[in-house]
Amino acid sequence: MSDTAIWEVLRQEGFSRLPRRADDELPDRPKPETAAVADRREFSLSPGRFGTQLGGLFLFLPWLVDCEWPALVQQAGFPGTKMIPAPQALLSLLGLKLCSCERKSHVMDLVLDPGLALFAGLNAPPKTTYLSTYSDRVGPKMTEALRAGWLKEVRRHKLVEGQGFNLDFHAIPYFGQDEFVERHYLSKRSRSQKSILVFLAQEAESQVVCYSCADVPKREQPDQVLRFVEFWRQQTGKLPQEVVFDSKLTTFAHLSRLNQMDVTFMTLRRRSAGLLRQVVNTPRSAWRTVHLDVPHRQYQDPKVFEQRVSLKGYEGHVRQMFITNLGHEEPTILLTNDLEGASSKRITRYAQRMLIENHLADAVDFFHLDALSSAVALKVDFDVALTEIASGLYRLLARQLNGYATAKARQIHRHFLDTPARIEIGERRVEVQLPKRAHNPLLIAAGVGQNKSPSPGGTTTS
Repeated sequence: MSDTAIWEVLRQEGFSRLPRRADDELPDRPKPETAAVADRREFSLSPGRFGTQLGGLFLFLPWLVDCEWPALVQQAGFPGTKMIPAPQALLSLLGLKLCSCERKSHVMDLVLDPGLALFAGLNAPPKTTYLSTYSDRVGPKMTEALRAGWLKEVRRHKLVEGQGFNLDFHAIPYFGQDEFVERHYLSKRSRSQKSILVFLAQEAESQVVCYSCADVPKREQPDQVLRFVEFWRQQTGKLPQEVVFDSKLTTFAHLSRLNQMDVTFMTLRRRSAGLLRQVVNTPRSAWRTVHLDVPHRQYQDPKVFEQRVSLKGYEGHVRQMFITNLGHEEPTILLTNDLEGASSKRITRYAQRMLIENHLADAVDFFHLDALSSAVALKVDFDVALTEIASGLYRLLARQLNGYATAKARQIHRHFLDTPARIEIGERRVEVQLPKRAHNPLLIAAGVGQNKSPSPGGTTTS
C-alpha cells in the first residue's frame, strides 16, 4: 500500500497525525546551509583566502572605479537602504548581467559564492525577492540620468565619437495576459504579437550602444529618432552627423525635420508595387555599375539608378537610389538627404547598419534581452539600461585586447571571463589570481595583471 492509502485507513479509524518533530529531535544528517542576509554594515575585508567561480568579474573593476560608480549612481538618485545602499544594489544587478545570468532568480545559484558579494561590496549577494522588486522604486528620470552619466564616461574614454549612428527597434515578446501590453511586429516570428518595444542607438565606429529606451508606446514610435537627436544634443552640445535606420522607423515628416537640422540620414524605402514597376521599366542605359571597396564582400559590383523625388510631408527633394545585384532577389531602395555623396560610399555605409543587428543578436543570446523581466515598460527600461552599461564595459575590455576589438560579448566571456579565481585579502589589499588559460597571454599583453585599482575606501585591487 502507498503512504496515502495507509493514512486514509488510519484517519478513518480516528488516528490523527503525529506532531512535527523539533529540530533537535531530527536524525543527525546533512542539512541545507543558510546563506547570510545581504547587509553592507556586515561587510569587512578581514584577511583571508577563498575561491570564486566568477573571477572574470574583477576585470571590469578598473573602469567602474575610474568612472566613480558610487557617485554616478547617487547623482542619478537611485534608492537604497542602510543594509543595501544604491551603489551596491546596482552592482549586484550589473554583476549578473556581466556573467550572463539569464534571470534575477538565478542569483540563488550564486548566493554562496563570495566573489559576487565582494564585487558588489556586500557580505552576501542579495536574494531573488530584493533584486526582482528593486526596479519597483526606480523612476524614468533616474534611468535617464544613469544613461546620461554613463554616456559621459564612455565619451571620456574616447569610445564614442558620435560621427554616425545605427538606429533600430527590437520587440521583446511577451507571453502573458496583460491587456495593457501592445502588439508589435516580431521579425523573427514574422507576425504581430504582444511585446515591449525597445529603441536602440549604436555608434557605428565603436559598435557601442549609447542610447536606449524601452518605454515606447506605439503612437510615439516615429518620434524616437528625434528624441535621440535631442538627447545627444543635450549631452554633447552638438547634433549627430549621420543616422542610418531601416524602413518603418519614422515618417517622411520626421525625415524632413532631420534634413532641416542638417543631420544626414539614410533609410530603406518599402518596395511598393509602383516602385517595383518603375525598376522594371527603367531602361538598361540608365543603370550604372559601381564598385564597393569591401574585399570580403561577395557582391562588390552592384548596379544603381538614382533620381530626385518628392515625398508626402517632406519639404524639398530627397535622393532615391535603386540598387540591384546586391545578393537579394528584390532591388534595394535607399532614401538619403546626402545629395552629392558617392553612391558606393552610401551603399557601403548602409551595409554597416547590419552591425546593430549583430549587436541585437548578441544582446539576446548573451545578455538575455528577450528574458522579459516585467510587463511594465518602465521596469524593462531599467533592465535595458543595465544591458547598455554591461555591453559598454565589454567593449572597453575588448578594445584593450589585441584582435578582439569587434568580438562579441559571448566570445570575450568564453575566452577570458568564464573562469574561477583565488582571491586573497590582505591588509588594505585584494588580489585576484586567475588560473592558467590559453588566452591569458592577451590579458598580460594588455597590462591587465599589472594595473592596480585603488578603491574609494583606500583598498587596492590587483
